[in-house]
Amino acid sequence: MKIGVISDTHMPCKAKELPLELISVLKGCDLILHAGDLTEPYVLDELRKISRVEAVSGNMDSRKVQSVLSDKKILMLSGKKICLMHGYGSPNTLTDILKTEFFGEGPDIIVFGHSHVPMNEYIEGVLFFNPGSATDTIFAPYRSYGIIKITKDEIKAEIHRL
Repeated sequence: MKIGVISDTHMPCKAKELPLELISVLKGCDLILHAGDLTEPYVLDELRKISRVEAVSGNMDSRKVQSVLSDKKILMLSGKKICLMHGYGSPNTLTDILKTEFFGEGPDIIVFGHSHVPMNEYIEGVLFFNPGSATDTIFAPYRSYGIIKITKDEIKAEIHRL
């Protein structure tokens, strides 16, 4: 299974539309995960034209987005448990917050956003994966997205710069 991972698109504030390069890559994915801060509901509509989508709300999302998306999800994909949440609080304590939210669930992967800083790191045997922001560089030196490939035996995760 090939999963496209994005977060913090902040549309239309930071961009009117998704970058064309990103759309091209997402078309080849079985699923798109959006880790919150879409900002407006039309982003979900645009993503659903590309592939199947699972998303959560973030702290900057409009009330309309928050009314249709939960703040966290747990998904079983290709035999792996993926926990999805935007995140909250200080970026310095974000991984601790996510541990508190999800470690009791026995995750294989925790996908999150909020900090805009890409992360692809195993902590205590769990992959913490933040794709960064595909549209904004306010807290990161570049725009980015992620790809996670899951097979029966392996998880491969990569951050890609835009």
